[in-house]
Amino acid sequence: MLAAARVSARLSRVARTTALVLALAWIAIGARVDAEHEVYYRYTVLGYVKDARGQPLVGRQLELIREKTGFSYAGETDATGFYLIIARLGDESVGETLTLRIERASTRLVARFDPTNHTDERGTRVDVEGTTLVERSAWFAATLAAALDSSTR
Repeated sequence: MLAAARVSARLSRVARTTALVLALAWIAIGARVDAEHEVYYRYTVLGYVKDARGQPLVGRQLELIREKTGFSYAGETDATGFYLIIARLGDESVGETLTLRIERASTRLVARFDPTNHTDERGTRVDVEGTTLVERSAWFAATLAAALDSSTR
């Protein structure tokens, strides 16, 4: 009888410890997930994919690869040829090399942003024209604003 009580007490301590560890992990994960939604924790690559005649290509798969980690992010074009890929890059990722790939074409990008600016969206625009990928970073903010505006209608 005493042995059974000791085993029961030991299991109870293990269960409490396990529950506490799981609760703390859940809280830590929840805090990190909230941070990932912040501007300073993402880098957006967007643009349009069109054929050589300027016609939008629908349903085309794109891949953004973070060279440092090998992790990739997927995107797909919509009916207008528009795509948007959000990568998980923090302040420490400024200057990292990324590769944007569509079918057999690809281009290297550098994550350029001010790591002290936590209010402006970070990213770039890359258009695909036939087999040519053209970065137009100056058009990023306007394109993102237009995409967000059209998604709220």
